[in-house]
Amino acid sequence: MDINVGFHRMTRQMKTQLYIDNLTTIFNPQALFSDGTAFFRNPPEPEPGDRVRIRFRSARENLDEVILVVCGERYPEGQRIPMDKIFNDRIFDYYESYIQLEREQIYYYFEIHCGQMVCYYNSVGLCSTVEEYYNYSITPGFRTPDWAKGAIFYQIYVDRFYNGDPANDVEDDEYLYIGEGTRKVTDWNKYPAAMGVREFYGGDLAGVMEKLDYLQELGVDAIYLNPMFVSPSNHKYDIQDYDYIDPHFGRIVKDEGELLKRDEYGNWMGDQQYPNKNASRYICRVTDKENLEASNQLFAEFVEEVHRRGMKVILDGVFNHCGSFNKWLDRECIYENAPGYEKGAYVSSDSAYRSFFKFREEQWPYNPHYDGWWGHDTLPKLNYEESQMLFEYIMRIARKWVSPPYNVDGWRLDVAADLGQSSEYNHYFWKEFRRNVKEANPNAIVLAEHYGDPTEWLRGDEWDTVMNYDAFMEPLTWFLTGMEKHSDEYRHDLLGNPDAFFGSMRHFMTRFNTQSLQVAMNELSNHDHSRFLTRTNHKVGRTATLGPDAANQDVNKAILRLAVMVQMTWPGAPTIYYGDEAGLCGWTDPDNRRAYPWGREDQDLIEYHRELIRIHKSSPVFRTGSIIFLKGMYQFISYGRFDEHNQIVVAINSSDQEISADIPVWRIGTYGQSRMAQLIITRQDGFSLEAKMYSVENGVLHLTCPPQSGILFKNI
Repeated sequence: MDINVGFHRMTRQMKTQLYIDNLTTIFNPQALFSDGTAFFRNPPEPEPGDRVRIRFRSARENLDEVILVVCGERYPEGQRIPMDKIFNDRIFDYYESYIQLEREQIYYYFEIHCGQMVCYYNSVGLCSTVEEYYNYSITPGFRTPDWAKGAIFYQIYVDRFYNGDPANDVEDDEYLYIGEGTRKVTDWNKYPAAMGVREFYGGDLAGVMEKLDYLQELGVDAIYLNPMFVSPSNHKYDIQDYDYIDPHFGRIVKDEGELLKRDEYGNWMGDQQYPNKNASRYICRVTDKENLEASNQLFAEFVEEVHRRGMKVILDGVFNHCGSFNKWLDRECIYENAPGYEKGAYVSSDSAYRSFFKFREEQWPYNPHYDGWWGHDTLPKLNYEESQMLFEYIMRIARKWVSPPYNVDGWRLDVAADLGQSSEYNHYFWKEFRRNVKEANPNAIVLAEHYGDPTEWLRGDEWDTVMNYDAFMEPLTWFLTGMEKHSDEYRHDLLGNPDAFFGSMRHFMTRFNTQSLQVAMNELSNHDHSRFLTRTNHKVGRTATLGPDAANQDVNKAILRLAVMVQMTWPGAPTIYYGDEAGLCGWTDPDNRRAYPWGREDQDLIEYHRELIRIHKSSPVFRTGSIIFLKGMYQFISYGRFDEHNQIVVAINSSDQEISADIPVWRIGTYGQSRMAQLIITRQDGFSLEAKMYSVENGVLHLTCPPQSGILFKNI
């Protein structure tokens, strides 16, 4: 959905507030609040049969009546439950009522009476009419892992992180991939080639292991690894064998055979149509069980060490498609004569795996007429509907890696909404996937890559959450940089536009249950989009059009620091893409997959991340607290995070001018003549932990923000 949808919906909300403000000078719409956090809904993750307490907040002595309206299968006309005013503080009244749950999902909103006025309150705030789209929802039995709520994730593209074991490096011409031989990169700092899927830098599991001290000191809670399974590419989204870690990432204990050989004209010698039949070194490395079992053993040791340090591990699951090298298809004839393997479906019509793929013609042996994902013959689409054997195999994989001896802590699911041939089957598959994963490891997370509205998958029986593009990466990128997340477009109308930012955030955040939002993967960059630091240069382009050096030019680290401050204080799980914290730049794929700049890191930027992570972890309000939008002006936003015990304010000035603002901190419970302490400030020239006190007068924080600055305050 376009960002403007959220903006236009928010505009309707603003008009509603103006309408209500004009009705009476007594009514205070800014004091109204409720959400799905523990103070306002308890228990926040109820089970079937639970009695759930719902609370609503208003200005003190401001309303005549509040009615909780419950909707759902049991209440086709809506059940109206009058709420009792149960207590107050100096500025707010709190209303309370209860809902008795059964098993089905229920929805609710609030009906507000003040004199002759009747209005409504739902997940986007005040409205003049009932909007079912924005009703609050409760799904009995839907729990997301507590460890993931607000956790600090760190995404690693393994080939580009660190080379800990040169003995397992892919060699020059080890095999043929998409028409050319593989290339071993000897210059770690080399820019990725425009068609660089067949070049390898040598990063591996041993390298990640060597850098665990660094990740632990940074404050990382969970390591998300891009695909680890046997695959011919450096990205490994074209999986060759789901049962084993790629020995080029793991251990090669048996290394026999030859590399491919070229004749004097540059062609491959031997079998001209299937040259990989002659890639005997590669065949040994990736099919011999000694290498495969040794690599799995190393991975088990790795996860055990990560767990010993108090961190988690997430694997990337690519189940919509596999790769043309996959042992089930074997288009490259890697497994055709390898001992211990059955014939692939490409090779033989009698293959046990024939039903795993949809063939359009009867042409064997070596049948090239199969369906590929988006037409790519290197990415054969998996045909679950016609193969119970395939379905059961993948369900076993789902359980295998989250169970002993590997004990992985969850799955990130690639292009999850694309899986299957129909919507009905897609939902059936993910329901079964979740059931298998949660039965094997109840604390494992099921996290999907998804663009657009995820509501239909977030009903408690499929995904826990998604990679948060719509309710984090995109609105924040537009506001701070005016750039589209691939650096493919610049929108000056969205740069610094607080209404577009708050409207989009408010709209798209309603597509999550609270427990899904609290574990959503909030990234600034990843392996599919340009690096955030590059977006700050406002250049439209890619490495093939402008060249890689242009991605480093005219970047603004002050704007990146503002983005990180929002990332570490927004609801969800802040997720750092390796190297972002060290100042790495890059256009979209493949330039975003540059090697981590060991020895050339921006140490100040790393320290800034470390301090913000420390602050993030110091208060539970960032993990499970409420959020409220406080102030918006051109190139300025301010919001509050709060719970029963803490009130924290974030102020972001992205302009190159000083901005003064009055922040209504009374809306998060900071009132009277109190004070707020500055926890951290970032400016154009760096950041500071300098302690500074600010006075709050009549619930308003009077603030002057330097150019391109972000300030974090806490009530004391």
